[in-house]
Amino acid sequence: MAAKKAAGTQLRVGRLTKAHGLKGAIKLELYTDAPERRFVPGAVFTLQVPTSSPWHGKTLELAELKWFNSHPVAFFKDVDDRTTAETLIKAILWIEQDPAEAPEEDAWFDHQLVGLSVLRDGQSVGTVARVEHLPAQDLLAVTTPNGEILVPFVKAIVPTVDIAAGTLTVTPPLGLFEDLPDDEV
Repeated sequence: MAAKKAAGTQLRVGRLTKAHGLKGAIKLELYTDAPERRFVPGAVFTLQVPTSSPWHGKTLELAELKWFNSHPVAFFKDVDDRTTAETLIKAILWIEQDPAEAPEEDAWFDHQLVGLSVLRDGQSVGTVARVEHLPAQDLLAVTTPNGEILVPFVKAIVPTVDIAAGTLTVTPPLGLFEDLPDDEV
């Protein structure tokens, strides 16, 4: 199971992390499972940067994506030197979702999951507040009457996601949603 990142029809696909070399290349942290679809020459990215940035309200067009030591490095149109590249560090890249894109099985965008009612044994136990993307697995932050619970987003614990019904079903291990009594010695 995987959660894909998105906000409306814009998909958050990466973050620029560090200038690479002298010719404007920038190392990239990927937020997409399909860089070969998102990072193609000519792709245009909307930038999420502070309002004080000279890049605020602008877009970047990808010229090329290369891999160096298993790290993605992007080259963008009109970013021709290291000084310009350094002004883009920490920028988050967003791209328009292709409406004709076929959905992947057992994969959802964050905006599809946030707000879903979480069901356990047919009863609502909370609502998905957000999705945390960690290296090992994604976690669903579920708001419950007793506070927030982080639920591993794996098939064994979240067997069913029904976007149309607005629900997802959980089969959590004991202790995830409730306190267990202390064993008496």
